[in-house]
Amino acid sequence: MKAVVFDKDNQLKLVNDYEKPVPQKGEALVKVTLAGICNTDYEITKGYMGYIGILGHEAVGVVEEVNSEDKSLIGRRVVPEISYGCKDPNCNWCNQKLYRHCPDRHTLGIWRKDGVFAQYFTMPVETLFEVPDCVSDEQAVFTEPLAAALEINEQLHIKPMDKVVVLGDGKLGLITALALNAQNLNVTLVGKHQNKLNIANSQGVKISLLSDFHIEKKYDVVIEATGSVSGFETSLALTKPRGVLVLKSTVAATKEFNLAPIVIDEITVLGSRCGQFPPALRMLESGKIDLTPLISATYQFDNAIEAFEKNKEKDTLKILLKA
Repeated sequence: MKAVVFDKDNQLKLVNDYEKPVPQKGEALVKVTLAGICNTDYEITKGYMGYIGILGHEAVGVVEEVNSEDKSLIGRRVVPEISYGCKDPNCNWCNQKLYRHCPDRHTLGIWRKDGVFAQYFTMPVETLFEVPDCVSDEQAVFTEPLAAALEINEQLHIKPMDKVVVLGDGKLGLITALALNAQNLNVTLVGKHQNKLNIANSQGVKISLLSDFHIEKKYDVVIEATGSVSGFETSLALTKPRGVLVLKSTVAATKEFNLAPIVIDEITVLGSRCGQFPPALRMLESGKIDLTPLISATYQFDNAIEAFEKNKEKDTLKILLKA
């Protein structure tokens, strides 16, 4: 089968004769229809996680085979959670279906598991979720990042009158702002790119260019989605005493920065990563959010390497691969 592989020589290449996976006991074989390139995929090509294999963790596809007694998913459109755990009956994380925290986890296209940038992939049946008929492939492919945005609501109760600001107008910031706004929360998206901010504004999100935004400690919840030290510092400067600073991106510090305000203002810092898929699929099904404006381009699978190059461009949001 065709697959986009990051190999042991640190080369990204399209392979035409990669061995088709065989579903193990309890797994399903999924034929990919549409996949999305994430910044994590790009980071892997720079050495992140030391991963070698097929890239990709955002996809929608059709189940072709199931290696278990329950064959009900065959022929169904599904999206895969990105991780599965050890399935040990004594594993607290697996028992809670929080596979992403299992110490012995596998993660699609990131750690110990070939990803979705291929014609086929396999995953345990319990990590696959059926896509509602009214949700298009172009919407469904955003399930994973939307679930990550909605994870904030699982970790933190945001009260109706709380003032919320999302800092960063990249894919993650936009999706987070749209998701919170769809829940009627008082959210403002702040970024540096008017064209990206306009995507959120067209769906009712309050927006502001960073250059026009007044920095003061008055926000109950600040969500950092820039991945930069300066973004972290600005987020800290926006969080009011006893407020909550949510980190949705990892900040690779290349300089020292002052953490004293966290103690002085008694700020709660909350790390937030992946989320569960059912809430994301329900939101897509409700029609309260439209993520298709984030699609910058769609490439045929044969042009996957060109698609990766396009993904590096500054103004690009989401690049899709069509099988």
